[in-house]
Amino acid sequence: MFKQITFIVTFLMMVSSLSAQVSSSQPSSRPASQPSTQPTSQASAKAPVMTFDKMFIDLGDVKRGEVREFTFPFVNTGNASLKIDLVSSCDCTTTEYPTKEVQAGEKGEIQVVFDSTEKEESEVIDIDIFLREEDPVTGAPIIVMLQYTYNLITD
Repeated sequence: MFKQITFIVTFLMMVSSLSAQVSSSQPSSRPASQPSTQPTSQASAKAPVMTFDKMFIDLGDVKRGEVREFTFPFVNTGNASLKIDLVSSCDCTTTEYPTKEVQAGEKGEIQVVFDSTEKEESEVIDIDIFLREEDPVTGAPIIVMLQYTYNLITD
């Protein structure tokens, strides 16, 4: 009986060890249904990459009713041109963005106008950028998320 228990324990330890080695050697990837924030890197694949100095801006204190304007400058550091199909955010946020293709190495910017008139509390706002191009490796849409925050001051 003791030999059987020892064999089972040894067998389970070997299986567990092999399983850990296999799972750690496989690259992690997102499910195809989730968008990527930037394309998966692969030297031969042609893809745009939006590189921002800042992807998060803190506006600090903002009085209710105040309007703030700011930009998110970027460079296309990829090896293919990029085309922005859509920039989406909440109703308090208006955006302007390049309507023409941004070639590899070129600069662009996302201009943002935030109107705090209807706001009731401080929060973090997401700005989602949907590119026309897909990740050449996964085929998933390329979506980049920017954010800004503010501390609402009410009188």
